[in-house]
Amino acid sequence: MAALSCPLYPRSYRTYPHVKSKVSTSCSMQASQANVKVIINGAAKEIGRAAVAAVTRARGMEVAGAVDTRFLGEDIGQLCDMDPLEIPVINDLTMVLGSISQSKATGVVIDFTDPSTVYDNVKQATAFGMKSVVYVPTIQPDTITALSALCEKATTGCLVAPTLSIGSILLQQAAIQAAFHYNNVEIVESRDNARDFPSPDAIQIANNLSNIGQMYNKQDLSTDVLARGQVVGEDGVRVHSLVLPGLPSSTTVHFSGPGEIYTLKHDITDVQSLMPGLILAIRKVVRLKNLVYGLEKFL
Repeated sequence: MAALSCPLYPRSYRTYPHVKSKVSTSCSMQASQANVKVIINGAAKEIGRAAVAAVTRARGMEVAGAVDTRFLGEDIGQLCDMDPLEIPVINDLTMVLGSISQSKATGVVIDFTDPSTVYDNVKQATAFGMKSVVYVPTIQPDTITALSALCEKATTGCLVAPTLSIGSILLQQAAIQAAFHYNNVEIVESRDNARDFPSPDAIQIANNLSNIGQMYNKQDLSTDVLARGQVVGEDGVRVHSLVLPGLPSSTTVHFSGPGEIYTLKHDITDVQSLMPGLILAIRKVVRLKNLVYGLEKFL
């Protein structure tokens, strides 16, 4: 039986500081659709394996391909300590895309790879008429700008998510609200390794707070003491990064005003925390016709 589908989106999104994009509103009559075919690029990584399990459990979608450079030929289900899915890990994204496109099914590529390969991966997916969800936290702004132009030209959806953690997004939103009421703010984060500091989460929070016209920590703007943390942005937001093996990934934002301290904190103890956001991203990207930056646009 045909059903009326009328996805409603705002006429425009603030997607990325350097990118202008539009999301259109359209209504159509369409029959009930089969499961969304999900290809996971970076399937052998910890987050890739978690994604395989999450997609397998989710309604309305299924794992249709597993791409990686490790564990080639192994069944991705067994690799994830599940029943066999009869989907071998291969290192040829194009082969998987071609197979799915022949079935005329709706396809989504989840990209957990590397900043240097993201553009080519999305370009390949777009060539086969498939949408992309990109979770590569260190992706560069010029890559996002190029991806936006590619998706706009091809009228193809892509969701670039600097974080898939719904809790992290809620912390960022709460921090923006608090920033209108406090003149002092410091961000303290902890990670168990020293790959990227400040982390993408801390940088995004600092940039968000710097975009509202507030000047913070006025009494401490000129200090050059390194122990005071790194100033991110132009409005005095300081970030302190702790690296201690065994610590959970944690982000804390401290605000202060006369006679009070207001603290926001979010901890990630397991990669499973990213899976609700990933499933939401898959459900939303299938309706997009351009690039959208940030999962928060859909919360």
